Amino acid sequence: MELFDVYPLYDVTPVSAQGCYIIDDKGQKYLDLYGGHGVISIGHSHKDYVSAVTEQLERIGFYSNSIKNPLQEALAFKLGEVSNCKDYNLFLCNSGAEANENALKMASFETGKYKVIAFDKAFHGRTSAAVAVTDNQKIKAPLNSQHEVVFLPLNDEDALEAELSKNDVAAVIIEGIQGVGGLNEGSKDFFGALERLCKKYGALLILDEIQSGCGRSGKFFSFQHHGIHPDIISMAKGMGNGFPVGGILISNSIQASYGMLGTTFGGNHLACAAALSVLNTIENEQLIDNVNEVSQHFLKRIKEVHEVKSVKGRGLMLGVSFDFPVSEMRKALIFEEHIFTGGSSDPNLLRLLPPLSIGTAEIDRFIDALKRVLNSIRKKENSI
Repeated sequence: MELFDVYPLYDVTPVSAQGCYIIDDKGQKYLDLYGGHGVISIGHSHKDYVSAVTEQLERIGFYSNSIKNPLQEALAFKLGEVSNCKDYNLFLCNSGAEANENALKMASFETGKYKVIAFDKAFHGRTSAAVAVTDNQKIKAPLNSQHEVVFLPLNDEDALEAELSKNDVAAVIIEGIQGVGGLNEGSKDFFGALERLCKKYGALLILDEIQSGCGRSGKFFSFQHHGIHPDIISMAKGMGNGFPVGGILISNSIQASYGMLGTTFGGNHLACAAALSVLNTIENEQLIDNVNEVSQHFLKRIKEVHEVKSVKGRGLMLGVSFDFPVSEMRKALIFEEHIFTGGSSDPNLLRLLPPLSIGTAEIDRFIDALKRVLNSIRKKENSI
């Protein structure tokens, strides 16, 4: 039996990792500026994280949600404390797609409506409802067309109100910062209009913070840069630092009923231990402050790279835009400079999602490497 062919694979086989670095089976060390799609938040193999998960496994790793799990209550309390979102209730699941799936279901239960507004270039996951609100026809099956979804351009308040005023919209779902879509972000005024118009027309506002949450933007959630209060917040990725865990924060004005949402593995003992360790580390090591400090250093140093057209995003969720495709550059960064970076649906954008614990020395290494790679590409082009 062979694996189903899903992704084009780089010929690198990681066998261990520590902090911001990965080591392959040949002993080569790589600087990780991608964090496995933004999953690694507190750094690879953080000692407190490893201890928390190991010690929990030695006690109890899993039991069903039909019994009390005090770790879930501890996680909900700590998440409210660290995120400053205390007026929400937490539902735990296993992934970002599952979080969005439940968020959309919750909105439909609450409003009695079924239509959803999403945005151009959005990516919300690959499960049924989550992929329906994703603006990528390549990953949609005919089954997904059963959902009624309207896609609107970002920052178009008139188009938003025109659609909401039909009074048949259950929810508006938006990423705090688009990840796969190319680091696009709604303006502060647009986020304010989203909140106001959703309230006016009885739709719920769902903030997808799966990639932009857990401190990555320089605040715990990226919507906090805009001073709004969503009805539902979805999260995952950095929440578990590699352990599969996701969740939705549901405004406490929305009432739950038994059987409305459910999960077998969500909120299991190991997942809660991992997520609690992440939150404690973010708080104890002041990683959100580090995000802002390192981000400012990056923005200062990237100005030295004259080929850069623009920088998009916030904090340590960054897109470096060029006037040409970055695929060759990414390969050179991996195989010549031993640095992992990411791409997006924009072929000209280099996406950076490093661990929040990264330091300025690693940023300096990347900038210097990027200059060398660009210089090498330029020389090759001139020799043709």
